Amino acid sequence: MEPDLELLFEVLTPLGFMVRVTHERWRLITTVKHPVMVGRQGAVKSTLENPDQVRRSLSDPRVLLFYRTEGANRWVCAVAKQATDQGFLITTYPTDAIKEGTQVWPK
Repeated sequence: MEPDLELLFEVLTPLGFMVRVTHERWRLITTVKHPVMVGRQGAVKSTLENPDQVRRSLSDPRVLLFYRTEGANRWVCAVAKQATDQGFLITTYPTDAIKEGTQVWPK
């Protein structure tokens, strides 16, 4: 099986690691977890590539929450897990609040 055939998109974060998103992961996010994100791949790419801020999860130090402003008190949050120079998208959703956690970018 060619792994790249499974890839929907891959982006480089400002923290220097790539985040991969497979068709299967995107389908899970948009059909089960957060259907409101259907058709929002562009917003998720922008959030990962050019976030307004990135916070480290309180529950798992390898999980980072990327936030990008989308209006007054509205953000897109893209949650990614980092493994060395590679990472993957856990989930993504619109939010009206930035979660607690150590801000790691910008410093």
